[in-house]
Amino acid sequence: RTEFALKEIMSSGGAEDDIPQAERKTVTDFCYLLDKSKQLFNGLRDLPQYGQKQWQSYFGRTFDVYTKLWKFQQQHRQVLDNRYGLKRWQIGEIASKIGQLYYHYYLRTSETSYLNEAFSFYSAIRQRSYYSQVNKEDRPELVVKKLRYYARFIVVCLLLNKMDVVKDLVKELSDEIEDYTHRFNTEDQVEWNLVLQEVAAFIEADPVMVLNDDNTIVITSNRLSETGAPLLEQGMIVGQLALADALIIGNCNNQVKFSELTIDMFRMLQALEREPMNLASQMNKPGMQESTEKPARRENPHKYLLYKPTFSQLYTFLAASFKELPANSVLLIYLSATGVFPSGRSDSEGPYDFGGVLTNSNRDIINGDALHKRNQSYKEMHCLHPGDLYPFTRKPLFIIVDSSNSVAYKNFTNLFGQPLVCLLSPTAYPKALQDQSQRGSLFTLFLNNPLMAFLFVSGLSSMRRGLWEKCQDYLRKINRDIAQLLTHSRSIDQSFLQFFGDEFLRLLLTRFVFCSATMRMHKIFRETRNYPESYPQLPRDETVENPHLQKHILELASILDVRNVFLENTLDDY
Repeated sequence: RTEFALKEIMSSGGAEDDIPQAERKTVTDFCYLLDKSKQLFNGLRDLPQYGQKQWQSYFGRTFDVYTKLWKFQQQHRQVLDNRYGLKRWQIGEIASKIGQLYYHYYLRTSETSYLNEAFSFYSAIRQRSYYSQVNKEDRPELVVKKLRYYARFIVVCLLLNKMDVVKDLVKELSDEIEDYTHRFNTEDQVEWNLVLQEVAAFIEADPVMVLNDDNTIVITSNRLSETGAPLLEQGMIVGQLALADALIIGNCNNQVKFSELTIDMFRMLQALEREPMNLASQMNKPGMQESTEKPARRENPHKYLLYKPTFSQLYTFLAASFKELPANSVLLIYLSATGVFPSGRSDSEGPYDFGGVLTNSNRDIINGDALHKRNQSYKEMHCLHPGDLYPFTRKPLFIIVDSSNSVAYKNFTNLFGQPLVCLLSPTAYPKALQDQSQRGSLFTLFLNNPLMAFLFVSGLSSMRRGLWEKCQDYLRKINRDIAQLLTHSRSIDQSFLQFFGDEFLRLLLTRFVFCSATMRMHKIFRETRNYPESYPQLPRDETVENPHLQKHILELASILDVRNVFLENTLDDY
């Protein structure tokens, strides 16, 4: 392929003999690197998606070739322009592939700094207008490359919370799609318009806006910062376990999604990451990062993002995570999915008799439960039952279930004596609360951004930055107090404390208690099914119904002038 391309290039540039040997070699070397890079990039698709070791050397080789290719075209741009006819969109393609490499490296390592690398390459493409000439060529496939670049850039910006850039990109993409469909009259117009609708809904998913004095929206980040988790105070006796691996599973009907990421999955993955550092500050712009370099601090837990996985896919990833879990480490499973309820009455009460959650929707089931009516003993194949997770309780397991049938996981049994906790969402929300399910679950919002969730249940939809920051400070104080309540409790199950040494799990546990206490005090959350639950159960009087914590919640409500939404004397009502 390279030889054919070379002959064509050389002959179009005049007689072959007129071309100096050095320039001929430059073109040959460039063609070789370009071919090699494409070959390696295409091979990435064949790598197993699970398991953390098999893919690393292949990624390293791919990075090396792209580093060489990028530097080579920079050093020999003039020769490549004259002799190869290098077009700007071809440089854009190389930069776009490097951006994709960094994004996929982030997905595999969960190291947020690689998102910054992807962003720097994608930004360079836009700033240097590498794709600007594509529209002049009568080749729809080139325009599709440009549209895909925009979609990928948007995903990276969403993950980095660069919402102002996202809005600009959406506007540009909208114009590009209009131009593309107008010029080529293609069949994929509907698909591209759906992409636009999805990202527009994604941007507007937050139920509360935080505003600057000039009414511009403040971008809030919900990744773990230095001051994020309540510190462990002297005398707190907690376990030394560390969160090493997480499966984030999403299958909620009608929930806002973009690029195989539901809003719940998006919120949870950010709750399990630290604020990104910029690796490229000392590099050339756009910088190539050596794949061997690592940020100098504790890594993020590794994550698998599974959108609508089949049972076999889910079990394969679970088994891979379980197998590779280091000593003294925790596996977290987050399930945001539609509930599957038991069909008919069962005489037994085993781990497969309470239903579970549906991780992959079969059309014939969703469109009217036809199979259930035909066969009462039929069990949904892609339902994950509590019993399905029993084998994995041989190691420390932390489970979060956000579903209309989360309570199925209350019927857990700890067979192996390892630390095990399940945090379970309410199974229903009060009808008086405006239905926000399409914009994400309230329970997951509490775990990701508790102040925003608190404002939403208090009926507030916007807030000034100064007041927001004051409330965030107060919420940090509440979190510190919750941490003390948990560690000083006499009757709490030890599993909670064994997980408490890890910053991410500590923050999730304190936010869970805050969520539960808030809902129990709220005037319209009056049914048991409106409250989160846990396995093992928390001692209520020492945690979620503790008078000291209730006083704090009322004080937070007073700062926001929404005290009337909450019950004053909750203890008298039980």
